[in-house]
Amino acid sequence: MNRSDIAAFARLPFDPRAIRAWLKALRAPSLVIAGFSCVLGVALAYRDGRGSLVPAVLVVAAGVALQAGVNLVNDFFEFKQRRIDDKIARLAVFGAERELLEWFIFLTGLACFALVAPIGLYLAWRTGWPLLALGAVGFAGGYFYTGEPFNYKRRGLGVVFVFFLMGVFMVVGSYYATAGVFSPLSLWASIPVSILVSLILLSNELRDFEQDSRHGIRTLAGRIGYRRAAALYFVLLALAYAGPWVLSAAGLFPRPFLVLAAAPLAVPPSLLVFRDSEKRGRIIPLVMLHHLCYGGLYCAAYLWRSSGG
Repeated sequence: MNRSDIAAFARLPFDPRAIRAWLKALRAPSLVIAGFSCVLGVALAYRDGRGSLVPAVLVVAAGVALQAGVNLVNDFFEFKQRRIDDKIARLAVFGAERELLEWFIFLTGLACFALVAPIGLYLAWRTGWPLLALGAVGFAGGYFYTGEPFNYKRRGLGVVFVFFLMGVFMVVGSYYATAGVFSPLSLWASIPVSILVSLILLSNELRDFEQDSRHGIRTLAGRIGYRRAAALYFVLLALAYAGPWVLSAAGLFPRPFLVLAAAPLAVPPSLLVFRDSEKRGRIIPLVMLHHLCYGGLYCAAYLWRSSGG
């Protein structure tokens, strides 16, 4: 990189086109996934009387930063591998300038990972080394979603892996980082929301089904076909709503009726599953909105109980 390239790279954070491209790569609405998984772990810790404000804030910040880094790095890999259509063609960024923009996205993703590192080390110092192991697994899993040599997205394993990486591990790890101990409840309570995390990724595969097929990306939806993937979507949605009632029957979830209030928000994205490809674009923000509402009510059920309501 010569001096002019360095100067051009330094100007990118102030270039409106670069900012718009970066925000598109960030996929900010999807940060609801990590945010909610971490908040659930923290809420469970507070329910058990083990909550602590500073670790709680750091846990949520680290989880969101980790997913932000994953989104940015994966966007870089997918474009480099020519596995996605050009998301920013309308910005008219070409040649060397485009190359710099791609590396800007990648390096800011690494910067997000770097932000997580000191937080993780502090929390591990406070609670114990198992948290470092969970963090390492989360980092590796996120990086290799599209990163080589694993790239488990194109192996059709994304829907399965995010169940654990962005669901179970984040909830259990957030509880441990906040409370300093592991909790079987955090494991069981994570399952319904982890199912919803898998549903979000499956929604993404349904939205991009035709595009992924053109680029030879064999996601789970691409491997089993659109109709079966759509059927799986509704199975996962049903399981997510059945989960609180199953947990309640086992004495592990209070007031399962609360989450039913989120059900109306599940209708619009579900209807889009049946639409043509060009009309499925809004499915992800709508699924995220449902996830946010479901998650808030899910956490509220536990916190309500802890307050004696």
